[in-house]
Amino acid sequence: MTVKTISVTGQAAYDITVGRDILDRVRTALDPAVKKVLVVHPPTLANRAAELRDRLVADGGVQVLLAEIPDAEAGKRIEVAAFCWQIMGQADFTRSDAVIGYGGGAVTDLAGFVAATWLRGVQVVQVPTTVLGLVDAAVGGKTGVNTNEGKNMVGAFWAPRAVIGDLDELGSLSANEATAGYAEVVKAGFIWAPEILDIIEAHPARAVDTSTDEFRRTIELAIEMKAKVVSDDFREAGLREILNYGHTLGHAIEHTERYQWRHGAAISIGMMYAAELSRLAGRLPDAAVDRHRNVLESLGLPTTYRAGAWNTLLATMQRDKKARGGMLRFIVLDDIAKPTVLQAPDESLMFAAYQEVGA
Repeated sequence: MTVKTISVTGQAAYDITVGRDILDRVRTALDPAVKKVLVVHPPTLANRAAELRDRLVADGGVQVLLAEIPDAEAGKRIEVAAFCWQIMGQADFTRSDAVIGYGGGAVTDLAGFVAATWLRGVQVVQVPTTVLGLVDAAVGGKTGVNTNEGKNMVGAFWAPRAVIGDLDELGSLSANEATAGYAEVVKAGFIWAPEILDIIEAHPARAVDTSTDEFRRTIELAIEMKAKVVSDDFREAGLREILNYGHTLGHAIEHTERYQWRHGAAISIGMMYAAELSRLAGRLPDAAVDRHRNVLESLGLPTTYRAGAWNTLLATMQRDKKARGGMLRFIVLDDIAKPTVLQAPDESLMFAAYQEVGA
């Protein structure tokens, strides 16, 4: 099957390779000078991580150590990063060695943070195994860990050397996992690439089926969108902020749920909220808000949250890293694929928008 290369340009250039049965490209993605590699992975991928280790040893004669970390957001803790640093220190990792993030978005976030901070920066190759990891977390160079105060509050911008997106790695995902991760693909449709929405509306079941051409096309469009945005704005000084569509409320929901919710489910509600906020601010037509609800619900993604949770969510949003100068900032839409910033909206407006998604 065809292999597609999508390039990130600018100050932190690298390639994202998308195809099937392409794990043999991981070794060639690493610098030839690499002698030691730390493969960070979740418990569910222990056997496959061991297979990747054996392949790397056979292909490149490198020493490979495995770091099994807790699954999902439980792995994004500073204590987990310290565990990885300990392994690297005891194995005498140098600046010419490398980290591989092999897993979902939480794993690639943590692996990138470990790479960014060890000896002030070693190379990292991301090998995402979930939809969320492939279209979002592994692309763009944002790394980080969570704190008790919020999600991704501590982190660094650290571009990967390469991203290897093997679509065969997604085949073991449950339908719920694939759909939840697909929320980030839907986001790309709302803020940048309406073709994604057209495909979903025509073939909702095929759009989230990892074996179909429709799935691959929407995945590639979402990656192309993110590659373009981060090429122009690596450190989120301007354009990259649009990628936060749905994330202000979405991250607050994740925090409130103690990270027991899937990221995509929370972001789905966050996008519905952002659409309602856009409408009440006089920006987004009713039809575009309805399109949000129809697209998300056609995929089985949630569009409502507990009505009585507003005060808790507001307090969490006010601590969000996207706030500036104590003022909340929301990415809203003037229309589909026309994102903009709404800064410091009146609390009554925010509450009214929440009334539309509260259930």
